Formats: sequence, C-alpha cells, structure tokens
Amino acid sequence: MKKWFKTLAATCAVIPFAQCALGPGGNSAVAAEPATATQQAPAPTATDADPALWVVRDEDTTIYLFGTVHVLKPGLSWFDEAVKTAFDKSDQLMLEIVLPEDQAEMVKVMMPLAIDQSGRTLSSRLKPEQLAAYQAAMASVGLPAAQFDMFEPWFPAITLSVLPLTKLGYDPEQGAEKQLTGFAKAVSKPVAGLETLPEQLGFFDTLPETQQVAFLNAVVKDLDQLGPQLDKMVLLWAKGDPDGLAVAMNESLAATPELAKTLLWDRNARWADKLKARMDHPGTVFVAVGAGHLAGQHSVQDYLKERGLTVKRVEY
Repeated sequence: MKKWFKTLAATCAVIPFAQCALGPGGNSAVAAEPATATQQAPAPTATDADPALWVVRDEDTTIYLFGTVHVLKPGLSWFDEAVKTAFDKSDQLMLEIVLPEDQAEMVKVMMPLAIDQSGRTLSSRLKPEQLAAYQAAMASVGLPAAQFDMFEPWFPAITLSVLPLTKLGYDPEQGAEKQLTGFAKAVSKPVAGLETLPEQLGFFDTLPETQQVAFLNAVVKDLDQLGPQLDKMVLLWAKGDPDGLAVAMNESLAATPELAKTLLWDRNARWADKLKARMDHPGTVFVAVGAGHLAGQHSVQDYLKERGLTVKRVEY
C-alpha cells in the first residue's frame, strides 16, 4: 500500500489539477497566472525524450496509443519525431478526460464529492499518531490541516501527492495532456475524453474508507520520496521503456488486486471497448492516456488484442 500514490498519480489525469480546487485561504481559487515572457527564466536546453508509441490499424482507421506523464519539468523534447508525426496525421485527440478550462467549473464538480457529506471530520478517522504525521506533512507544504478537515481522505492525499512536486519543478502545465490539448486547439483539432470528470473523481470517492485512509497515510509516510520516484518514472518514460514503467508504477498493485481492478484493469477494458468501436469509423485518432495504462499486464493493448485487434509498437 505504501506506493499507492505513485500508481494513482500515474493513472488518473485529474490528480495534477486537484490542487487548484482549494486556495491557501480555504476558498475556491484558480491557479495563478503564468509568468509573462519577461518574468520567465531562460529556457533550459531541451533534453531528447522518446516515449513509447503504439498503433492499431485497419483498412480505413488508424489509432495511435501514447502513454503520458501528467506532470513534467520544462526542457523535455518529446513532441517531435514519430510522436509529432502521428499527432499531425490525426483527425482527433482523445484523452482520459477533457478538463474544464474554467477552474471554477472543476471546483463545482469536485467539491461535492470531496467533502464528507455526513459531516464526519478527517481528523476523527485517523489514529493519534497518524493525525500528528498528517498535520506535520500538511505544515511542510504550507497548508493548515484544519482547512481539509471537512474532506474525505482521498482529497488531501491527492493534494499532498502533488504540492511537493511543484516545489521540485514539476508543472501540470508542462504535462503531456496539457501540452497536447494546446497543440490540438492551435490547429482546431477536436478533443474528446474516454471518461468524464465526475466519473474519474468517482473512482476515488467510492474507494472504501479503509483504502482512502491507507492512501493518505502512505502519501504522508513517503512524502520525501515523491520527487525521486517521479524522477525515475519520467526517466523510464522518456527512454520508451514500458516494461520498466510497469515495475516502477504498478508493482504495489500485485498485493491490492481490488485497487488494480478499479483504477487500471476495468478502465483499460472499457477503453478497449470504446477504441474497438471507434475502429468502425474511418479516420485517425491520437489517444493519450497515463503511461500506467499502457504498461504491464492487463494493459489497454492486452485488452485490444483480446478483442481481435493487432497492436504494434512504433519504432523510432
């Protein structure tokens, strides 16, 4: 269970943006405006990255499958070569979810799910030693724990799993989905989602309380390891090593098959059904989902093969 936060962060696109839902003062807030060109530091020299890419084809339909990392540091050159070529050829971009452009809209959807409607406090769910560790973790990222007492455990767990990364230079605006969405809009390419925002948030909201508390405690315990672990995953992603990613991101799920079923396998199977149905319509689609969905056993590719489709790695 101690590595749940890694898997969750690698498989649900909403996580990097959850931090924007609650401002430091306890009120709903949008993310800060990006710095202007004159405020920004000089861009670092780009480092080449070659993430894995797959393709499914029939006579008149092509679907590209691209694994993403939801938060990245600036300076990785991944949108080039075969990835850009596939994207440029595509008529449509398909993501896990299409996030609202208006942060207030995301808050409107998220808050009813995140707040414990029974009125039970988060602090009452934790043992004294767990509560003390949680409060210390919140203080370390500059958030008062009391501000989150009204929430179910999954929400502060998500918040804690992201905020330390921003201090280490990781940025949701640099994440692959955010960048791809911008590229699509620039050329008026349609963008669709395999899931809806309420559906993806519901995966967390419907986790049993014991699993939510375990998730929160795991994030608190390994807070100082978030950066090094994500660094490792990004390195494997950039090298195009899905087998290594499967080990790094999904190893903890072997001991928690019920969580794997909810967050990975069932979703992968549903997506495979949708993609198989999409093959009945001509055109080219660029599908970008969390890299954890395209790595290891029970991947989207595995389910597509079960449905009679041929999936090939694009070598470049």
